[in-house]
Amino acid sequence: MPLKRLQTLSTGSIYKNPYWEYRLDNYTLPNGAPGEYHYVHTLGAAMVVALDRTGSLVLVKQIRYLLMKESIEFPGGGVKGEDFLLSAKNELAEEAGFSAANWTLVGEFDPYNGVTDEICRVYFATGLEEVVKEKDPSEEFEVLKLTADEFQSLIDEGGIWDGMTLAAWGLVKKTVLQNLKEVVR
Repeated sequence: MPLKRLQTLSTGSIYKNPYWEYRLDNYTLPNGAPGEYHYVHTLGAAMVVALDRTGSLVLVKQIRYLLMKESIEFPGGGVKGEDFLLSAKNELAEEAGFSAANWTLVGEFDPYNGVTDEICRVYFATGLEEVVKEKDPSEEFEVLKLTADEFQSLIDEGGIWDGMTLAAWGLVKKTVLQNLKEVVR
């Protein structure tokens, strides 16, 4: 039996800031009764899994405000009016200081589908060159280069806890490992 699609009756904005919007929809519940759905609307996000010429993954370490904890992540961030690929290119440059010659869209996911309508597109980038780009004043990064094995060990030890980075790795791991075979040749 197919699942019933829910009908949106109205959408309202409760609060908006430069990064996201808090919305309230009135909709029809599966049983036909009216209901309310509160959620965060965004323009999306882009995350970059970049592999340098030595076969190392490029990551950034930063302090995540809500947990006041260091987090090791792939470069990425919110789409700010541009398309997803341009956002990915800007994030790689701003956060890690690289541009890339080769870009492949590997997949996409919703990082928290009960709370946000955000879609995060994951890109694989190679052919890296260093660039200087002005950083967002609200962010501070340390660039890390790790082998795929070192990165996987950090995941296994609980050292990588960012959900978007973990999801991106799940989407791109096979592509990275295939490219590493080509680097070794």
